[in-house]
Amino acid sequence: MTARLLGAMGEQMAARYLRDNGYHIKAANYRTRIGEIDIIASKGKYICFIEVKTRRRGGYLMPKDAVDECKERKIIGSAEVYMAYKNSKLLPRFDIIEVLLNGNDLYKINHIKGAF
Repeated sequence: MTARLLGAMGEQMAARYLRDNGYHIKAANYRTRIGEIDIIASKGKYICFIEVKTRRRGGYLMPKDAVDECKERKIIGSAEVYMAYKNSKLLPRFDIIEVLLNGNDLYKINHIKGAF
């Protein structure tokens, strides 16, 4: 399985997890000239800008470790564009969802709220 397919599969699993936990998906793969946000979802008073990282079980690093400062800046910049365009009054929050796989099967989802 290619990295692109693995990532798409992880994003689908993350979106299902979010819906199952009361989030409303606003957008997926939201692109601006600054960067991309994997999932934008709302729940309660928050609009969540979510980076999804998918890895197979047994990797050296945790998926969240792949979100460096440069990636955070791109997500924050893209979120600012979204907030201005949508004129949202919700509070922004930046989350990471780690999708851990055992082979092609879901092993674990770890939702890190307010990751950065």
